[in-house]
Amino acid sequence: MLKIVNINCHYGLVHVLKNVSLHVKEGEIVTLIGANGAGKTTTLRSISGLHLVSGGSITFMGKEIKGVCAEKRVGTGIAMVPEGRQIFRPMKVVENLMIGGNLIYRREGRKALTKAIEEMYEIFPLLRERKSQYSGTLSGGEQQMLALAMALIRKPRLLLLDEPSMGLAPLIVKDIFQTISMLNKETGLTVLLVEQNANAALNIAHRGYALETGKIILEDTASSLKMNPEVTRAYLGKEKREIWE
Repeated sequence: MLKIVNINCHYGLVHVLKNVSLHVKEGEIVTLIGANGAGKTTTLRSISGLHLVSGGSITFMGKEIKGVCAEKRVGTGIAMVPEGRQIFRPMKVVENLMIGGNLIYRREGRKALTKAIEEMYEIFPLLRERKSQYSGTLSGGEQQMLALAMALIRKPRLLLLDEPSMGLAPLIVKDIFQTISMLNKETGLTVLLVEQNANAALNIAHRGYALETGKIILEDTASSLKMNPEVTRAYLGKEKREIWE
């Protein structure tokens, strides 16, 4: 479904991604793990069209998209949930969902949008209870649910998730990851997940990549990565398990 070959990215003179290559098959959850500053978010921004790529190629559903603008990439079926729960806080929950479903409204009309919003309420019942509440007054976990719903309402072929566990309590993190896993199993949703919480990410992923200082250093099945001594030392060490499990 998604294939990246030897892409490079820069922030000014800083070379952030260095000949990064990875692929995601349809129906997979693939995770990209690594420390802060490794280039994980830049990788997602490159796929979604939010960051300029030099060299290499990015193909989605067999078509080159490297030169395609971000808005058109959304139209091809790519949706991204950025880190930091970027919702419209001065607006109500239902208004956020209407914005997320704007493409549905333009293509299929109001009835289709109303149906899509109802489907999001089925996945996240708490959002139905909060639909008239201003989004900025939601808890962190509720805001993450809303951010997810705003992406899922478009029925994406590929969901890009950037640090969905950031700043959330462990029980909320567990619920978020269970929802992602459920959607993958029940609807075949394809996910590329960027996460510092490597243990949680590898628990639901099929495969994973480890990124270090802009380079892919490991690729394997999620179960094998969890058993890899290098991954255990760097990302799943005993001192980190208390925070991440």
